[in-house]
Amino acid sequence: MSLDLRPALDCPQLLAKPVFQALTGIDPALSASVSVAPIDANLADTAAFCEAYEVSLDASANCIVVAGKRGDSVTYAACVVLATTRADVNGVVRKLLGTRKASFAPMEEATSLTGMEYGGITPIGVPTDWRVLVDSRVAEVPQAIIGAGIRGAKIQLPGHVLAALPGVELIEGLAQ
Repeated sequence: MSLDLRPALDCPQLLAKPVFQALTGIDPALSASVSVAPIDANLADTAAFCEAYEVSLDASANCIVVAGKRGDSVTYAACVVLATTRADVNGVVRKLLGTRKASFAPMEEATSLTGMEYGGITPIGVPTDWRVLVDSRVAEVPQAIIGAGIRGAKIQLPGHVLAALPGVELIEGLAQ
């Protein structure tokens, strides 16, 4: 199968509501380079998606929601890493958040806070008070594939565009 890419802003039905709202609020020069494609929702998980749609793992980026805790305080971050790597949650992410503990946010918490579906969470449209931490290697990908906020679609955009989105912090060594 191949991706049937379309301009993202022309396809709000393929984007979670917060993702579409975020894309409409950014510089049109950036949003113009963001495409979206419908996919089989049963193939949304990275390995299955890449195999079925013949997308290299090197071009696929995963967004994980991390919850950092210090006492009763919880700090959230969206972390974006290439599918060939793993986010250093207990080292780099925890230190960046300034917390004692950091872990993947529970699925129900991540989906309710983002307004996105599990398996489709993307850094575009996460709550504005969250940090968006992107591994520097993602910025180098010519066309990165990320979630669209729903399991039934994927976004494609140049890595440098993802890195230029509002609030994004490029982090060297975010992933191992």
